[in-house]
Amino acid sequence: MSEGAVLHLKGRVLVGPHDVRDELWVVGGRVTFERPALARDATTVTGWILPGLVDAHCHVGLDAHGPVDAATSEKQALTDRDAGTLLIRDAGSPSDTRWIDDRADLPRIIRAGRHIARTRRYIRNYAHEIEPADLVAYVAQEARRGDGWVKLVGDWIDRSVGDLAACWPPGEVAAAIAEAHRLGARVTAHCFAEETLAPLVEAGIDCIEHATGLTEDTIPLFAERQVAIVPTLVNIATFPDLAAGGEAKFPRWADHMRRLHARRYDTVRAAYDAGVPIYAGTDAGGSLPHGLVADEVAELMKAGLPAEAALSATTWGAREWLGRPGLTEGAPADLVVYEADPRADVRVLAAPRLVVLRGRVVG
Repeated sequence: MSEGAVLHLKGRVLVGPHDVRDELWVVGGRVTFERPALARDATTVTGWILPGLVDAHCHVGLDAHGPVDAATSEKQALTDRDAGTLLIRDAGSPSDTRWIDDRADLPRIIRAGRHIARTRRYIRNYAHEIEPADLVAYVAQEARRGDGWVKLVGDWIDRSVGDLAACWPPGEVAAAIAEAHRLGARVTAHCFAEETLAPLVEAGIDCIEHATGLTEDTIPLFAERQVAIVPTLVNIATFPDLAAGGEAKFPRWADHMRRLHARRYDTVRAAYDAGVPIYAGTDAGGSLPHGLVADEVAELMKAGLPAEAALSATTWGAREWLGRPGLTEGAPADLVVYEADPRADVRVLAAPRLVVLRGRVVG
């Protein structure tokens, strides 16, 4: 499809959960619902049309061992794109992937800079590993480098106690979050454990990744303050294997990880029922492959979210949360076409018929 070509999309255009239209046009790379003068020369495609999917927790430029080269980063981004993911919130990467912004054929990325972790309290080669006295300075640094987000490691295994434990004292983390907000950035944190959550929410954090430690005591706090969670259920599925690998050395931690895994669906459903904002993220790029967003949406439904809410977590709601447009008049044409109604069966998301990015057919 050439730059000046017109694309006509017919069928059911899912502009929003309650806004379904019969057609849209792509003219000059942008969405319009008004029939253009060049309509007669348009290429017509029929199907079910959604805004480009969102992976709200993804890592381009990272693998299980640390940063990767540009060719590997490109392959990761292309894999996500071909799965229909056209907007990525990159939740921490040691690689500089800003060059991706110059590529019209690669997904749009919202970066959180590099992870910020406590010394020797995270995966090797991933994060800035620092002590609490330096937290404010590093948060300011990553706020300036990122695209409006900063990523903390809120808890990790503490070898001295043999279990998950918080990484940051409340005073230091509150000051760091305040500094990020002053610089116009939001803050999210990797959190598995229960006791980590309330201090971070009370410190003003905007989002929690994984959030396996939510309980009946903390869920109301999240709901009251509208702190979002990105459960990454396709990643939480790996907890039993992680526990088995570390049980000999850290049996208390292994038991804790198994318990968090066992109640993962109940945790997410309770958060949804309480009104906690939930978004879809895969945690691809560490130990998991890219292109799993359809699997994560299916997992959200398995946890008890209705189909419309699970879809919103990767489309309309996620884009609004991240401040990016969907299928609105004049918006960049980032969209995916499917053979059948994804509201009736979210498994349809795994097989895009057509992917349009910046107004061009790319897959």
